[in-house]
Amino acid sequence: MSQPNDAPESRFRCALSAGAEHLAGSAAADAAYLLVEYPGAWGKKALAESALPEHVRDGLAEAADRAGVRVQLIRRHGRNPRGEAFRVFLGSAAPDDAWLETTVLEVADDLLDLDLDGLAEGRRPGLEPHDEPLLLVCTNGRRDACCAEFGRPIVAALTAAHPLQTWETTHVGGHRFAGAMLTLPHGFSYGRLDSTSALAVAASTLAGRLVVEHLRGRTAYAPAVQAAEVALLAELGDDAADALSLVDVQVDEDGRHRVGFRHRTGERVVTVDVEAGPPVRASCADTRVKATKRFVTRVEPSA
Repeated sequence: MSQPNDAPESRFRCALSAGAEHLAGSAAADAAYLLVEYPGAWGKKALAESALPEHVRDGLAEAADRAGVRVQLIRRHGRNPRGEAFRVFLGSAAPDDAWLETTVLEVADDLLDLDLDGLAEGRRPGLEPHDEPLLLVCTNGRRDACCAEFGRPIVAALTAAHPLQTWETTHVGGHRFAGAMLTLPHGFSYGRLDSTSALAVAASTLAGRLVVEHLRGRTAYAPAVQAAEVALLAELGDDAADALSLVDVQVDEDGRHRVGFRHRTGERVVTVDVEAGPPVRASCADTRVKATKRFVTRVEPSA
């Protein structure tokens, strides 16, 4: 189903109008994550509008912004009573050393004691290692209607199949790609999911594999590199999460990227040109279209 950009705002759904926009290269670029369990209601700006003490909200936001850490609120699907203690996950999506650690904090002020600078540098904080992947589904309807309408059926299906790994989350970037899922620790971002394809992504993630058709990119990489990796995986027909290792990225004066990867069959190069994409209304509440980019990829023949 598609929807024109000039649909009335009350009925407009950005995910139905952005079908011409490429998925590959659309993932938010982040490598360090702090996930904070918060079962209460979420606002459009989830952390800033939470009921955490003001000095905690402001201090955590400032520290995360300074360090370059992405903060997301998470909660289990269904009704969850709010208590004083809450779980946090800290993780690095660095391709060569992805990890997750977790602990339960007793009071909100404990958030301010977390070493976010160390997290941004990839240092493990010494908490409890978490070996199972996390399946994070954006469901924040206050942020965008599509996140709730597309995300909630997905998280319900995932919770039934994988209750320990599945969490709702506040924002993974790109409402118009809903249903949207982020898998950690490796930081693979997926879009345009429904319950069936989300279950396939979950099963593949638990098996150390990918669903390339719905892959937006690896969040530790810049958008052009994300698009290059997706293109090469598709060309090779390889869905292993660790199939490719980034070798180098070169950008010429015209903005063309040459991205080198190492595969078990040898080194390969993908060229990426950045072009104007279709104009879109980036969220359901937008009344104006905005410019987008698309990444035109070419996998060079093997040497």
